[in-house]
This record gives sequence, C-alpha cells and structure tokens, in this order.
Amino acid sequence: MKLGGYLLFCLLLSPMTVTADEYDFDIKGMHAFIDFRIQHLGFSWMSGRFNRFSGRFSYDESNPAASDVSVTIETGSVDTNHAERDKHLRGEAYLDAKEFPKATFISTSFTENADGTAILIGDFTLRGISKPLEIAVTPVGHGYDPWTGYRRGFVGEAQFKLTDYGISISMLGEKSNDVYLTLSVEGIRD
Repeated sequence: MKLGGYLLFCLLLSPMTVTADEYDFDIKGMHAFIDFRIQHLGFSWMSGRFNRFSGRFSYDESNPAASDVSVTIETGSVDTNHAERDKHLRGEAYLDAKEFPKATFISTSFTENADGTAILIGDFTLRGISKPLEIAVTPVGHGYDPWTGYRRGFVGEAQFKLTDYGISISMLGEKSNDVYLTLSVEGIRD
C-alpha cells in the first residue's frame, strides 16, 4: 500500500503535458471539400471545387490559440463541371497548374470567440505568391463515430482577389475579381 501511495503522490507532482488533438482531413471518406464561387462577368455565379487536396489541423479545447491548420490543394484538380472551362482555368492565364501545381495555406493564428466561432489567419500561396488570408470558422460538431474514431468538423469561409495572385481579370470585369472560398472539413483524430 505504501508503494501505491508513493506512486500516486509522484504522479500528482509530476508535470503533465496536454497537447492539442491532431486531425487528418477525411479525404478517403469524402467528408472534406474545398469549393469556390466567382461571378461570371457580373451576370451569374460560377461554382467549382478542387477534387484533390490534403490537410491536417490541431485543436486544443483548453488552449484554442494553439490550434493550427495546413492545407495543400492540387490546382490541376479544379472542377467546374465544364471540361473546356476547366482546361482554361488550369492554363497559364489563371491557375497555371503546370508551373504551380500546388496552392497551400499554413495558419499563423487562431482566435476563438465566446460563441465558438473563430478567425483563422494564415499564409495562402497561389501561383507562387503568398498573401495573408483570413478565414471565418464555424464549428460543426465533434464526437465518436460508429467505428471508434473521433471526428471534429468545421466550415471556413474566406474571400480573396484574383489580381492579388497575379491573375488578370481584364476580360472578365471587376465583379469577377472576388473569389469566395468555402472549406468544409471533417477531421479524424490520430
């Protein structure tokens, strides 16, 4: 009994390290999406998505500011449900997927609000140009799935200008400069 009490005493006195939970985007289960929309000449909306991407995030409920996110998008996977337009978007005038096959986002800060929403800020790199990007984050939910895994989901929304990344909009008009990006992410805890 003395040994058990001593071990318990040592355990209570030892420094305990709590780390953030690490999550991988659920790409295989198709529970993560990167969608975008942009005005077409100011007359209608054109929507699309990226079919190939990967990412990770960490989230620490006791210290949300320590959370981080990294995303890699394969630019050649752009899909607007129109093969000819997709080919054009992959070309030099827009994504230039041959020269710049990946776009990335690496977070630099995460600020959670009292209601659970958050502002995620990081460096977004597209066509070799890096700029700060602010993403408004809304939690969706978290918990154990039926297969004994633990999942956490968020939706993030951001807006950026094509011209900030060296993409000319001269043919499209000013209303086509703004890209509205939505990241729907479900992560599986490691």
